[in-house]
Amino acid sequence: MTATKGEFFNPAKLSPRDKAEATDHTARAIIAAEASARDKKTEKLKALRLQQAAAAEAEAAPAKKRRPSAKPAQRP
Repeated sequence: MTATKGEFFNPAKLSPRDKAEATDHTARAIIAAEASARDKKTEKLKALRLQQAAAAEAEAAPAKKRRPSAKPAQRP
């Protein structure tokens, strides 16, 4: 059995440049997906925080006002 050129130089293999481009593309896709997920989470938390602040203001609003007394307090 003799060795042929096809056994040692497989043209189907990716060149280092192609591998680097594929890795770069994959890494950028992962980073973009994480950034998108982080932005969605931030928007969700912001909406919840605003909703919670509005609920806290609604609870604080019906506080009774104190009426001043008819007689001023006398000092000894």
